[in-house]
Amino acid sequence: MDTTKDNPLEDESLSYPVHVYFIELSKQYMKNVQWNWHPEMEVIIVNHGEILFKTRDKQITVSAGMGIVINANTLHTIVPASEDANCSMYSTVFHPAFVFGYGDTYFHEKYFSPVISSSKFQFLELSEENPEENKMLECINNVIAANLIKSFGYELTTKSLLCEFWLSLIKRVAPDEPVKKTTPVASNDEIRTKEMILYIENHYAEKITLDDLAATVHISRSECCRCFKRSLNLTPIEYLMKYRIFQAASFIQKKDKRAASFSELAFNVGFNNASYFNKVFRQYLGYTPSEYRKKVNSDPNFDLFSTISI
Repeated sequence: MDTTKDNPLEDESLSYPVHVYFIELSKQYMKNVQWNWHPEMEVIIVNHGEILFKTRDKQITVSAGMGIVINANTLHTIVPASEDANCSMYSTVFHPAFVFGYGDTYFHEKYFSPVISSSKFQFLELSEENPEENKMLECINNVIAANLIKSFGYELTTKSLLCEFWLSLIKRVAPDEPVKKTTPVASNDEIRTKEMILYIENHYAEKITLDDLAATVHISRSECCRCFKRSLNLTPIEYLMKYRIFQAASFIQKKDKRAASFSELAFNVGFNNASYFNKVFRQYLGYTPSEYRKKVNSDPNFDLFSTISI
């Protein structure tokens, strides 16, 4: 799933796969970091407020100063812990190959695979009160600082810090894991939900029925609904509507030619009725498409979609 974020706070070079983002939930679509997964590791450190971090079957509250390490390919979402919370966080995303090198090396097999493939590790909460976890928080905070300041050699500093961080991580999550080259075994629900999400991303502008989604993973309509509900606490159609509105708002935000007129915009994101499109748009974002465009054009700081993708 494409989770590339715009305007990261660091070098975008593909040869330096470390990215730092500052995220304010109040500026995100529906004030959430939407359900996503990616092949990189991610470390969230809460800067202000409290967030609720959710996976398919677990959730925890993370307060300011605390952090959470998210394993590669873990399906997750982040929402405010309370309705009126003003939450912000730093997200550090890095590919472990940056630490261990590319290829099937000694270090990759001994230190990379046991963490990535650990059946027990979806995420790890980090608290300042635990000395080892506080050490891990300090490493990531120093990574953030290095990638903001960008002094000469910051890439080497970052690599050194991530090596130190990884050593603490493997001691916590996979101290006795056998060396293996496998990847984590996802549940059937998670595998199916990811496949259906990818289908929605690729076909949202077309007519999509519940039968279409169920057919992508060879299950019945009722099991399709139950699978989505168990994984995301949403129905497939609710997710589809949210994704279409997200795309519509993004096209307006970016002044995309597909948003030249609102009737064209509705068609381009999969609605065949402009009136219904306007209703759903307002339901999710609190603005009509016309009001949203005026807001975007009149307020240069109104940048709801600059840091995330759904």
